[in-house]
Amino acid sequence: MVRPLFLTLFLSLFFLGSTNMNPNDKDKNIQDVINEVKKKTPESEHARLERGVKLISSLWRAEDGDIADFIKENFITDKERLEKTFERLIHNFEVLYGNMLVISREFAKPLHLDWGEPLKIDYIFAEYNPAAHIVDDFFKNKLAFIILLNFPSYELRDKLLFSEMWDRRSWAMAKLSEPFRDRVPAEINQQLSKTFARVDNYISEYNIYMGNLIHKNKTYFPKELKLISHWGLRDEIKAQYAKEAGLERQEIIYQVMKNIIEGRIPREVINSDKYLYDPFENKVYDKENKNEVGFMMEGNRRYENFKMIFDAQRLLDKYTPGAPTHIARRFNRERQIPEEQVEQLLLSVLNSDIRKGIAKLIEKRLKRRLRPFDIWYAGFKPSARFKEDELDKIVRQKYPTLEVFARDIPNILQKLGFEKEMADFLSAHIEVEPARGAGHAMGADMKRDKAHLRTRVPKGGMDYKGFNIAMHELGHCVEQVLTLNRMDYYPLRGVPNTAFTESFAFMFQARDLFVLGLDEPSEEAENLRVLEKFWATYEIAGVSLVDMYVWRWMYKNPEAKPEELKKAVLEIAKDVWNKYYSPIFKIKEEPILAIYSHMIDAALYLPDYPIGHIIDFQIENYIKGKNLAKEMERMCKAGSVLPNLWMKHATGEEITAKPLLEAASNALKKVK
Repeated sequence: MVRPLFLTLFLSLFFLGSTNMNPNDKDKNIQDVINEVKKKTPESEHARLERGVKLISSLWRAEDGDIADFIKENFITDKERLEKTFERLIHNFEVLYGNMLVISREFAKPLHLDWGEPLKIDYIFAEYNPAAHIVDDFFKNKLAFIILLNFPSYELRDKLLFSEMWDRRSWAMAKLSEPFRDRVPAEINQQLSKTFARVDNYISEYNIYMGNLIHKNKTYFPKELKLISHWGLRDEIKAQYAKEAGLERQEIIYQVMKNIIEGRIPREVINSDKYLYDPFENKVYDKENKNEVGFMMEGNRRYENFKMIFDAQRLLDKYTPGAPTHIARRFNRERQIPEEQVEQLLLSVLNSDIRKGIAKLIEKRLKRRLRPFDIWYAGFKPSARFKEDELDKIVRQKYPTLEVFARDIPNILQKLGFEKEMADFLSAHIEVEPARGAGHAMGADMKRDKAHLRTRVPKGGMDYKGFNIAMHELGHCVEQVLTLNRMDYYPLRGVPNTAFTESFAFMFQARDLFVLGLDEPSEEAENLRVLEKFWATYEIAGVSLVDMYVWRWMYKNPEAKPEELKKAVLEIAKDVWNKYYSPIFKIKEEPILAIYSHMIDAALYLPDYPIGHIIDFQIENYIKGKNLAKEMERMCKAGSVLPNLWMKHATGEEITAKPLLEAASNALKKVK
């Protein structure tokens, strides 16, 4: 039996003591008001009243007026009026949030899409956040106070204690006021948007012209190949496993990566094909006469951008007492999983004995000792049996343009198990566009809008990398459409956290060969898939720990300079490597775990990937033999409740790496 919200509120007061008012303290006047309002209010609503008053009194300012009068005038005691207010708020917020997102997305298009060189004004528009004043305005006109008073929000500790007692409507009511639980000034939100736009542009423009890389007076890559860091560089390392002399090219890419991490890479070779560059000698040459030329190293610029993100996030700290650091906001509010639980989940993979056996198997397959970049070993992937140029040819023939891919989405979705009607509905709500960067997905915030799928398309048509990314982003977009358009309550739209949308993206991405008609199901293929999933999780778990530990370091050293931050990142990356990778790779002091661009521009986003892999495997394990599309539709309807509650609804058990570890152990025994 589902317990009503008022009972949960009462229990919250009783156990947590978070909203009890001592009549003898400085808030005696407010307590008197509460007692007065209680006389006109059903007992079942008393806890809601006390919690709401507690929330607004912590945010109330002298210029807001008389809080006692406000409480008496605005606490809604009539259930029918409360319901109507709830429905009206839901409608209006969809209109508001949805249109604000459309404006932001349109303003950022010149920077996100492959439209050529952005204009100066494009950067200004992209930095502008039209929604920055919403919270500030709604506190000034008292709407935020009305919402908090009548629909109190909860921090993670409350949700963990009472989540399973709530019905769907109670969940929606509890989440309705979350955008207003902090009173953040508009200028702070605007500064945050401005900073993210600037740093995102720095990352989006971080391309390396591979045909200009030289070593021992030779070039090794196609002249036209331009790769973005880190995504493109990493994926090229993966692609080289299937090529002759691939090891030499992998070593070159890895040296470029190390130079990027250490700030030694010349600025002249970033996003420019003007010079030749030897990453081992770290020298730059004129393309015409091959004479060595002087250059300026990037130095601390990477870490200056990282520090900008940290400083911008710190501006929020004093305005979010319920989550007073970005770490707390990211884990407790956005992921809805305590930081300690995430760390233990990652360590369960990083400390697993299975990694030793898989490492030996990789060495056997490669016929050499492991190198640090083998954290991206791609030999277990189904695509490993194909040469990349073969896959490129197949994809270009099938999708010569991005428009052809967009028109084929309904067919792709039907291949994945969606009924034609649903496939048509989903594709009608997805807009496909050419990405300036590696590719991404942007969901909508109102039902009449569309999710946006972006992938990079080189001249000559879509290649396999672009298609693989497009399948990943398609998974995001399908989830985004379902969790908005098929949700019972607007405040519950979306999934519990980003890791869940990543898990659906991984599912679609893993079926890229199936969509191309190249899949060959077998027991061996399944075992290889399991080993690939474990190795990918093992890799990104370490990267995520680096991200987490660096943010802890920054909060302990908030005034650190970019040079000090760079030193700390390198030390932390090497320390994590030494603990969890060096015993397997037999190489120490490697900085490779610090290469991910997300660490610079995404503000503690990386842990969502390993969590996503673990969730993805749990779901894949559950739906084996079932229809992916129908199960995905069912699961997505759960919405943005707590992660473990969502997983219990989806698979019957909470989030755990146990299925992945057990499956990897069994697969290792069978793969030769």
